Amino acid sequence: MRVACLTFWFYDYTIQMANELARHTEVLLLLPDYRSEEHLENIDPGVKVHIFNYSRHAERFGPSCYPMIRDIVTVIDDFAPDIVHFQVNNPMLCPLIAMLRRYPLVATFHDIEPHPGEDHIMDIGSLLYRLTLFASRVLTDRIFVHGNALKEVLVENYRVPGRKVHVIPIGEHEVTPFTKFEQEGLEPDGPRVLFFGRIHRYKGLDCLIQAEPLITREIPDARIVIAGTGEDFGRYEEMMAGRDAFEVYNYRIPYEEGARLFQRASVVALPYIEASQSGVIPTAYGFKRPVVVTNVGSLPEVVDDGKTGYIVPPRDPAALAGAIVSLLGDPEACRRMGEQGYAKLKTDMAWSTIAKSLLAVYSELAQARGSGKPIAGEGFSGTGSAVDGEQ
Repeated sequence: MRVACLTFWFYDYTIQMANELARHTEVLLLLPDYRSEEHLENIDPGVKVHIFNYSRHAERFGPSCYPMIRDIVTVIDDFAPDIVHFQVNNPMLCPLIAMLRRYPLVATFHDIEPHPGEDHIMDIGSLLYRLTLFASRVLTDRIFVHGNALKEVLVENYRVPGRKVHVIPIGEHEVTPFTKFEQEGLEPDGPRVLFFGRIHRYKGLDCLIQAEPLITREIPDARIVIAGTGEDFGRYEEMMAGRDAFEVYNYRIPYEEGARLFQRASVVALPYIEASQSGVIPTAYGFKRPVVVTNVGSLPEVVDDGKTGYIVPPRDPAALAGAIVSLLGDPEACRRMGEQGYAKLKTDMAWSTIAKSLLAVYSELAQARGSGKPIAGEGFSGTGSAVDGEQ
């Protein structure tokens, strides 16, 4: 079997997926030249790589993109894949999907819809993103998502046939770039709560800030570490009742510094008010740190409540503080849950586990294509059946 893997942005995820698939089949990996050079050293020698010229098109979408699109299609045609698997994240996919319809197409949706606060109806970027989501739902033969809650959204809200949608774990893609900088023996130097990643309103950082007085009332020397950038941080600064309780690193965190922050954390908090999934959870597990997450999206599906961390309601500072205090006040529980999270990462969420699911779907599609039979569950494209919402 021959699999072409295409992405415009999810470098770590797609590279690690391609590396694992290359253990079992021939793989062509297509990556943009835009900020991808730092990831190239992580590609397995068994993976065939093509870097396409995206830098000059990164800020626009139009006829000038055609040479790049034609290059991608030509390279894929020369490879003659049995499957084309792409990550849904860029409007360039719209013409590519149409031009590659002669192959079975598989898409991974990392987000089903734009996050609240990021979608502006009349903004051209939002319109193109929604068009990409629509085209990917309609014209692909199979869809992978990172949780049952996300599958339900596709089936119930968008009438995608359930048999077309497959659930796979989010995997270890966020972990490896950090853990290669892990320092032996580095541990928390006190009770520390880490909030890590892009800062936007749907991440619920304001709820963690509101929880701080409740946390430090019980654990006076606790520190809340905020690491990441995004929207204007001024509004969060103004909310901080006890500024000395916070450590803020308001910039894009390099992997080496990120590794240090995870190692020094006692607990990793994800107080999101909306989510699909998050790579922060497997990263915390990779450093053997427990998590406290909110019950939104598919976050709870990768947290064993009371075993690898705690699940609390969203927008509830008291519940968030209670779970964090419970862990900070019991270092042995932190250690035990961290170990259990690591074990979960290396079994349920391992790339070897994910690859088995991917290859099973690929084989089904390739066999159907070889026999000339309609692909069951297509629903929207080719010769597939009508949309039926079957699960």
